[in-house]
Amino acid sequence: MNDDVAAKAAAARESLAERDGVLVAFSGGVDSSVVAALARDALGDDAVACTAKSETLPAEELDDATRVADDIGIDHAVVEFSELDDPNFVANGDDRCYHCRTMRLSRMYEAAKERDIGTVCDGTNASDPGEGHRPGLQAVEELDVVSPLLQAGITKDEVREIADHYGLDVADKPSMACLSSRIPTGLEVTEERLTRIEKAERLLRTWGFSQFRVRDHDGLARIEVGADELETALNPDFVAAARDHMLDLGFDHVTLDLEGYSTGSVSPAGEADDEEKSVNYDGEPVVEDVFAREYPS
Repeated sequence: MNDDVAAKAAAARESLAERDGVLVAFSGGVDSSVVAALARDALGDDAVACTAKSETLPAEELDDATRVADDIGIDHAVVEFSELDDPNFVANGDDRCYHCRTMRLSRMYEAAKERDIGTVCDGTNASDPGEGHRPGLQAVEELDVVSPLLQAGITKDEVREIADHYGLDVADKPSMACLSSRIPTGLEVTEERLTRIEKAERLLRTWGFSQFRVRDHDGLARIEVGADELETALNPDFVAAARDHMLDLGFDHVTLDLEGYSTGSVSPAGEADDEEKSVNYDGEPVVEDVFAREYPS
């Protein structure tokens, strides 16, 4: 970690140390993991990482958050809520992420109050405000959530550098937003759609893909993969397996997007996904012969 980044990390850590305790809104992604690590360093047992479990969070994400919190050595709390209780979220308008983040962070404040903690932190970094339409950031500001990375001027690249310094295996993982970001704006978010998206992406993860989305266009599955994995996705064996398995999951049609993975490709004005999380859970690169791979169920 270079001196400039080290100084920023120290500033964030010192600002956290001035507080009596903090609860970190914790997804297990690189941003919130770095905040959790800094908070653990600054406050010891007075720092808590808190993950909100809901229909938009894949089960593997919760498992991974639990593992990363254990690696950091920070107390990990899990709370539950349902975005589907809010008709504004279900309607899936341009402000969906605002309603989601408001509910999620409000639940975090409840959890903090139960623990006599006055400060809730999140993983917003200095690169986030410039990444397109981010309605979730409005909720962060309105609820007076503390963003140590943003306050210290720590960019996304610098977050990864700090994560690497801490030895966190999330340092190089791709980003992933909540499952509702796979549903085009204006199409209602339902439990049925969220479930089949989760199962479809679990297949891609099992088959070795690292950067991907399965977009649900009202029954049409549009698969996006990273540019370096597009050749794999064009393999006839993968094409056949993806078609068969995703039809079994309840999709009516299955397509592969030849432009590849693109953040926020079903959102207005190329909206950047809020609440970035990890897709590649084992952190290992795929090095096998792509034409020798099998695609079991």
